[in-house]
Amino acid sequence: MRRHHIGVLAVLAAGLTLAAPGTGAQAEPQAAVAAANGTGEFVVFYADGTSAGQARQAIAAAGGVVRDEVAQLGVAKVTTDDSGFSAAVLRSGAVRSVVRNHSVGIGTQGMQHRFADERALDDRATYAATAGKAGPVGPKDKKAGPESFSWLQWDMRMIGATADGAHAHTTGEGVLVGVMDTGIDASHPDLAPNFDAELSRNFTTDIPEIDGPCEVATCQDPADVDDGGHGTHVAGTIAAAYDGRGIAGVAPDATLVNVRAGQDSGYFFFFETLAALTYAGDAGLDVVNMSFYTDPWLYNCASAADYVAGTPTPEEIAQQAAIRSGILDAVAYARSRGVTLVAAAGNQHTDLAAPTRFDDTSPDYPAGSEKVRTVTSNCLDLPSEAPGVIHVSAIGPSTVKADYSTWGLGSIDVAAPGGWFRDHFGTNDHREPENMVLSTYPAKVAAEEGAVNPGGGLSDPHFYLRECDHGTCAYYQYLQGTSMASPHAAGVAALIIAAHGTPDGAGGFSMSPDAVHQVMTGTATPTACPDPALLDYTQEGRPASWNATCVGTPAFNSNYGHGIIDAEAATE
Repeated sequence: MRRHHIGVLAVLAAGLTLAAPGTGAQAEPQAAVAAANGTGEFVVFYADGTSAGQARQAIAAAGGVVRDEVAQLGVAKVTTDDSGFSAAVLRSGAVRSVVRNHSVGIGTQGMQHRFADERALDDRATYAATAGKAGPVGPKDKKAGPESFSWLQWDMRMIGATADGAHAHTTGEGVLVGVMDTGIDASHPDLAPNFDAELSRNFTTDIPEIDGPCEVATCQDPADVDDGGHGTHVAGTIAAAYDGRGIAGVAPDATLVNVRAGQDSGYFFFFETLAALTYAGDAGLDVVNMSFYTDPWLYNCASAADYVAGTPTPEEIAQQAAIRSGILDAVAYARSRGVTLVAAAGNQHTDLAAPTRFDDTSPDYPAGSEKVRTVTSNCLDLPSEAPGVIHVSAIGPSTVKADYSTWGLGSIDVAAPGGWFRDHFGTNDHREPENMVLSTYPAKVAAEEGAVNPGGGLSDPHFYLRECDHGTCAYYQYLQGTSMASPHAAGVAALIIAAHGTPDGAGGFSMSPDAVHQVMTGTATPTACPDPALLDYTQEGRPASWNATCVGTPAFNSNYGHGIIDAEAATE
């Protein structure tokens, strides 16, 4: 789709009467009072039938300041220093719920902690002591291929996203793909040709306590930077350009749009996620990749009755219920406007089809808030478990489900390459960085994280790669995770739309999310459960709690869903 009427997307007219969101369960006002006691930043839901103007007046009268608004959903981000704000604004009748967006505090699940598994940090020290058998990647190691590092892209060969595979049919030109993540480094040489600066937006504001010092006076980064690196890696997998250097993405001519909802620290807060999803629908994006869950809850319950073990406070239930309601509505809004949403299943090595789910990481913000709880499967990982979202599990180069990947019969739609450092047990390829997924890495982040030495060399040439051409260097890193699997599926979605969508007369295409889902699942390679069905990861050094028993048929099972995505078959 191409819809560039961006001027009308920010805030609707104040006199508009807002339709009631129709998807999620609503938090009761009594619970919302408990949830919002105190001062800080809150998400306020307008009452059904209340105009934005009426709601704003009530918020101001109660001592709140509207900082941002998603009028399409009847939601505002509000700050206040009045401890009685929530009770007062609810008494007005103009709002139905008030919950915290985030508190002031230092989190424990930020970038370094949350993405430690994706970087295989636990394995790197051991690898460093034994590495060197292959040596750093240099010119003598390069093999034939359209890009310098094509030979290292086992992931693209696995799914047929190659020059003589899917790209012989289409390269995704004309398709708009949103990356809802920590940002996109638009200066990266492999991403710059496909980046759309006009459509890109940053919905976050840096919080110095968790994100570090603000780089700009407003604390809102430009929409063409990524100070975390996660979003840039995702973007490269989707649409790194065919330019003779580095790598190529699944859809190397698709257009990349930054719809940033993630903090520099790796948190994805509630309001920012709502705003980004809504914008994606209004801006005419075709596909959006979502490799995250909405903080601070891994699983969002509708009520205390969903707790099997652990005792939630009214505030905690109100916040989870509000996140559940708001995200489900935002997902439905984006899908109703033609956006195909693709999401990572998660790295919690959990069976989502089981009747209960264990969680000892939530709430992950602020520090020290975590509680041990067991909840029912009615408590959702969002946005990935929202209806209509394509849910992606991760496999290694052997096509075995990666040990970290969440799974579940009826939950997983498709499997895709996510990388697995510990794959190929019993062979010389076991515990190798090349088993992970190679993609783009911001030069600024590489320097800050110590991947690049002061002299410009690489601190670890096994996990980081560099290519310099005409005085410009491009950096790449190996990561693993369902965050890496999901963008492969998002790229295939872009190819499907380019191959089978209806031209819209403006250089783009139109194709419903349901139709994209049907093609992707219908052309995926059916992959049977292993025999025996139990995947025992103890041989890879994992505890027995990581083991996974696959159930289902070759056509549809808990590990692979409908199968491993196939870009070539999907574009024929």
